[in-house]
Amino acid sequence: MIRYLLAMLALGLAAPAFAVNAPADENVPTEDHVTFIQVGNLIADPAKGATGPAIITVREGKITKVDAGSTIPYAATDIVTIIDMSDKTVMPGLIDLHVHLTGDPGGDFWKQATEPTEWGVVVGAKNALLTAKAGFTTVREAGSSQYSAFSLRKGTAEGVIPGPRIIAAGPALAIVGGHGDTTGFKEDINDALASGYSCTGPVECAEKVRKASRAGSDIIKITATGGVLSQQGRGLEAHFTDAEMISIADTAHSLGLKVMAHAHGARGIEAAARAGIDTIDHGTFADEAALKAMKASGSALVPTLMAFQGVSEGLGKGIYTPVVENKIRETLGSVGKAVTMAKDMGVPVAFGTDAGVFDHGRNAEEFALMVRHGLTPREAVISATTLAAEVLGMEEQIGRIAPGYSADLIAFDGNPLEEVTVLEKIDWVMVRGRVID
Repeated sequence: MIRYLLAMLALGLAAPAFAVNAPADENVPTEDHVTFIQVGNLIADPAKGATGPAIITVREGKITKVDAGSTIPYAATDIVTIIDMSDKTVMPGLIDLHVHLTGDPGGDFWKQATEPTEWGVVVGAKNALLTAKAGFTTVREAGSSQYSAFSLRKGTAEGVIPGPRIIAAGPALAIVGGHGDTTGFKEDINDALASGYSCTGPVECAEKVRKASRAGSDIIKITATGGVLSQQGRGLEAHFTDAEMISIADTAHSLGLKVMAHAHGARGIEAAARAGIDTIDHGTFADEAALKAMKASGSALVPTLMAFQGVSEGLGKGIYTPVVENKIRETLGSVGKAVTMAKDMGVPVAFGTDAGVFDHGRNAEEFALMVRHGLTPREAVISATTLAAEVLGMEEQIGRIAPGYSADLIAFDGNPLEEVTVLEKIDWVMVRGRVID
């Protein structure tokens, strides 16, 4: 056989196929595309810390392998992409549990009577890109017009629009005349602009949950208390009755949907938690009784500290109406206290910003505010990765770098487990295996 092979080679002929039998390697590129990412310092799970150089293998939008070391045994070809992040820290993409992609800060409330709802998709496409470039690869869209966030969700999922994965609520459920309902106009105009998701009584509220589910909501958003930026001036305490909130939570859960509650006042927070609502967003005036109810029900706090930072920057500039300015000033002395108390009492604190109340792309400034109010840098990073993924019920898909997880990755300089502000400057982002340019 050896003489035969030598003769074949001397004649310039190829050796027969049976002469070579190389061992199989699952990482060897064949007909499908593969991406290798060289990592300088890997944080695969923020709870476990950094582990040094690594190679991440990505196929079809998923992580298939994570290896220690820095050597890739393949060269770049038409079906092999090599991304060099060997001088960067790489960690899972960040998760923001409270954004409004279809809106920008400021703006007169009456514009909802003059701007078409389709304009929200245009604004949202701009903000989706800003959000992704800031390192946020998954967001929970916390209230929009009927279909604008759903259109963005489809666009980013299919790669038509560059942006994060979107978990969309659609219109929020509200009481008639409350935060989330249309207010500030004459009654006939209010009625014409209404979203169709206000409700009164447990039966009607259950119906509106089912309507939201039918329309395509991934999660149910309710305005459990008054709000700061709406034109209604009835304060910031509870809006829905206990029976209404229980009906909303039970109906949503029966459909496999979680519920997020905008809530400022303590008694509204307490009632929402008792009803079994999954997250309390804002939580401004949460007291011990409210937090005890949250701990008992397993509700997480999503504090949105950047929202208050953003609105405080607009005070006295003619951006807000007098009724809104009064409510802003009412909240500012209490901002962050709930975070400190929640940590001390063992209530989960998950990451959310209310981007749209302030400029999109500033989301990562929330980390420093969380640390200022008692979280460690590591806890703050966990709040936007593994914990946020658990809140969404997606802990087996996002929030970590591991085989089988979505290829949602970010790269930057420094170590956020020691200094969270390094996350305010992200150098490279991948969402679902697609690089965001």
